Amino acid sequence: MLSLGAISVALVLYISHRMDVVDHESQPVHLALRLPTYYAWLIKEIILANIVVVKHIWLGNKTISPTLAVIKASQKTETGKVIYANSITLTPGTITISIEDDQFMIHALLQESVKDLESGDMDRRVTRLENQC
Repeated sequence: MLSLGAISVALVLYISHRMDVVDHESQPVHLALRLPTYYAWLIKEIILANIVVVKHIWLGNKTISPTLAVIKASQKTETGKVIYANSITLTPGTITISIEDDQFMIHALLQESVKDLESGDMDRRVTRLENQC
């Protein structure tokens, strides 16, 4: 059973390669070595953002300051922009509403979340991930 499965996978990979349907955008295999480090950092950020959001929910409505902001992204590829937008959305309290060229419309539950994004740390990390391939 396992050998038939392995042969099937090998055959599909061979056919896909011959058809040239696997590229850098549809399957960003070139990011595979850099992603674990980025994912570890992103998971840490998600946990910290969860703590902040829960704290502000417990403190009540007066500590919540919903904000819309436009953030400039420095990524050059569509894949880089998607990773950045998804990273923003995965972080609790923030969501990417729209993307136009290099401008991201962000909704944040807290003003400090927008300031964190404006500091550019996440943007730099995604750009580094994108460029080191």
